[in-house]
Amino acid sequence: MSASETGDIILELRDVTKAYSGIVALKEADLKLRRGAVNVLVGENGAGKSTMMRIIAGVERPTLGEIWMDGQRIQLASPADAVRHGIGIVFQELNLFGNLTVAENIFATRELTRGLFGIDHKAQVTKANEFLDRLEAGISADTLVEDLPIGQQQLVEIARAVSLDTRILILDEPTSALSAAEVDVLFRVIAELKAQGVAIVYISHRLEELMRIGDYITVLKDGQITGNALVKDIDTAWIVRSMIGSDAKDFAKDVSHTLGDEVIRLEDISLARASGGLAVDHVSLSVRKGEILGIYGLMGAGRSELFECIIGRHGHSQGRIYIDGKELLARDPTGRIAHGIALIPEDRQREGLVQCLSIAENLSLASLGQFVRYGFHIDRALENGAISSAIRSLSIKARNPAFEVTSMSGGNQQKVVIGKALMTGPKVLLMDEPSRGIDVGAKADVFRTMRKLAGEGLAILFSTSDLDEVMALSDRIAVMSSGRLVCVMDRADASEDMIVKASSEGHKTRRMHAR
Repeated sequence: MSASETGDIILELRDVTKAYSGIVALKEADLKLRRGAVNVLVGENGAGKSTMMRIIAGVERPTLGEIWMDGQRIQLASPADAVRHGIGIVFQELNLFGNLTVAENIFATRELTRGLFGIDHKAQVTKANEFLDRLEAGISADTLVEDLPIGQQQLVEIARAVSLDTRILILDEPTSALSAAEVDVLFRVIAELKAQGVAIVYISHRLEELMRIGDYITVLKDGQITGNALVKDIDTAWIVRSMIGSDAKDFAKDVSHTLGDEVIRLEDISLARASGGLAVDHVSLSVRKGEILGIYGLMGAGRSELFECIIGRHGHSQGRIYIDGKELLARDPTGRIAHGIALIPEDRQREGLVQCLSIAENLSLASLGQFVRYGFHIDRALENGAISSAIRSLSIKARNPAFEVTSMSGGNQQKVVIGKALMTGPKVLLMDEPSRGIDVGAKADVFRTMRKLAGEGLAILFSTSDLDEVMALSDRIAVMSSGRLVCVMDRADASEDMIVKASSEGHKTRRMHAR
């Protein structure tokens, strides 16, 4: 590698090891970050990427090893230390205050003040709007964060990091909830930051993104660095081989089976927004036994809101739902779970898991009623047997089910959320962005599980903004835009161009029903 290709190194990790309760998450890792470049970090869930970034961001301290910056050894004892050294991070799991405004989140701990008059809220809103406009976020800085969908919350996190005027910016899965258009804007901002000499650390499981945005790539496997390269010298197959030992992009092996009778039918499902208009606009759909229906749409299309209506989160939603031909009268989530509907939410951390509970407790949480004997006694042997069966069937990597669920990688946490839903014995499984923030190996596991469950007769509705996924997994594809169902088509008749065109049609009321 020539001198021009080695780049200007701003930060180094030297022989860094991190152990938790005897478990080594990172082992003798060496990492070099270069100014004015996108330093890509890849690896399966649990490989040690997030641990390494938390060390650089001052959230964790290394058990062994050294951190060097600008040729001098430094100590990063806290996130404040990292900020003082010009290091900012956007975590994979959002870290926002829902009861504060966007501006208050962006300037948290470094508020703009007017001397003795306290915080200058007007100045904060004005300045925050500048950062949001730079990202073309379409968000007003005086909006409460809890009122924003997860994709826009992601943009708030990115705006906050950009506002820090950092020398090193760590982006951990920054596009996991963004639409293709928003990804393009983010990449333009990254290009601007590179031109200003900022070192970008970019972590993503979307391999095409890494090839598009990256300059240097480092591969982690089982807590150790196993490869370094210039991105221009490799391809996606090299990345996958380095991560999991195979170059197959295995979304799911197609398993043909005969579809059964209609399991669920939605008629004119609608949900009004508090601000006016409809988040879900008279959506009608049906899914058969053994069928996978993929719902494609960009951020704001109404996919998550539709799933929330089906599971009963919005008591004021309108429309009718039929299960096995009978109208579903239960309005709350508990009643709908009892009638065979289960939801895998998009935000697994906040909505899918109870983080202070163990792996086992999370798995059985929604199905405890099955293990109650004599009205009050939980049969622990029966419960533990069901938990063990779920762990085996989903290939969940759980060293000890009694460990807290937060000790697991993101991919295994997602499998726990799926396991929890399956333990309720559903007829219909709603999966909202099931591959968000998980690596190619975990994705293949999740997608194989979906095909297996469909083969066993489960009706599956899953939402995604990933064209490859919706094309690979669906029997039929529904496209939503601005809360409306634009079209439904058989997978055999669909093309990527058709889906993208349909998703941009917005308010057209045309329907193309395949059957």
